[in-house]
Amino acid sequence: MVKNGKGLLIELGTFFIVDKKRVAIVGVTGSVGQEFVQSLKNHPWFEVTQIAASERSAGKKYTEAIRDPNSGIVSWEVGGEIPEYIKEMIVKRIDELDVSQLDLVFSAVESVAARDIETKLAADVPVISTSSAYRYEEDVPILIPGINDEQSELLEIQKKNRNWKGWVAPLPNCTTTGLAITLKPLYEKYGAKKVMMTSMQAISGGGRAPGVSAMNITDNIIPYIPKEEGKVRVETRKILGKLIDGKIVDADIKVSCTCTRVPVIDGHTESVFVETSQDIDPITAKQMYDEYNKLITVAGLPSAPKDYYAVHEDPTRPQPRIERDVGDGMTTTIGRVEKEELFDHGLKYMLFSHNKKMGSAKGAVLLAEMLYKKGKI
Repeated sequence: MVKNGKGLLIELGTFFIVDKKRVAIVGVTGSVGQEFVQSLKNHPWFEVTQIAASERSAGKKYTEAIRDPNSGIVSWEVGGEIPEYIKEMIVKRIDELDVSQLDLVFSAVESVAARDIETKLAADVPVISTSSAYRYEEDVPILIPGINDEQSELLEIQKKNRNWKGWVAPLPNCTTTGLAITLKPLYEKYGAKKVMMTSMQAISGGGRAPGVSAMNITDNIIPYIPKEEGKVRVETRKILGKLIDGKIVDADIKVSCTCTRVPVIDGHTESVFVETSQDIDPITAKQMYDEYNKLITVAGLPSAPKDYYAVHEDPTRPQPRIERDVGDGMTTTIGRVEKEELFDHGLKYMLFSHNKKMGSAKGAVLLAEMLYKKGKI
């Protein structure tokens, strides 16, 4: 048994925390903020000690801050009961946060405001973000725990470059998450070089504001999501890239995608065609994902699923209503793995990834656990 100086004990691959780290949730009243509240309930490593939101919510108890001013109804979107630990907590303005009493901040702020907020916070404390504000900076990795953990070393360079005490570690766009997770083994072992993807994205991915109009999405498919396709192309190459001499060298892979919105509440489904440098057949691909389940670096962490990948033989899977609860939304499900005749070497498959769990707040908590394990927090 060893202690890493931050209260983290490691014994036979199991992780124990002696002293919990103090964390804040910024943007705590929104959809993603509420997911953070739920994901951190009874967490063995992290304790929520401060919460913050907009001026409209500041100074109120949490249950009052999420109450609809018109109907008086508490707008709790996550399901189940509001965790007891947060009901009576007072929501602060962001500039009222006492960063000297924090070890980590989870940011669930919209991207427009996130840049300024996260910049100010990172000067003093590490920030894990679900926004796109810092994703495309040269010294900022886009991290998916279990996929590109080695890029987290760039956080130390980021601190030095910016003269910060903390850093900003953003998650990818939720549409990128499932694609990058499923491409990682194919890219490493078989040289995935071209990808065509069509997404069928849940309405919850549009957020609360501006959100998706019921009149637009009911009995309909919206074939365009502004800026989404560009994000997927850039982020996928960065995530699958390598950290060389303090810089991320993008993966040599071409990505074409069409992103659509469908009348599904939670969970993104994607149809993927992959051309590889080496020959691969469906049976080998399924075995490959099973093997990666055994090698995944985040296994055993509190928010990690039992199976990182779930592969189905049933041609009717994956389906959002069935898959969204697998691994508490943290498992990426793969089905319809077939040979693709358009390519000399290649596959096609369907995937499902939960946009509000692995692709958002709970994925951010898993990222925090991975970084804590590495001694970054």
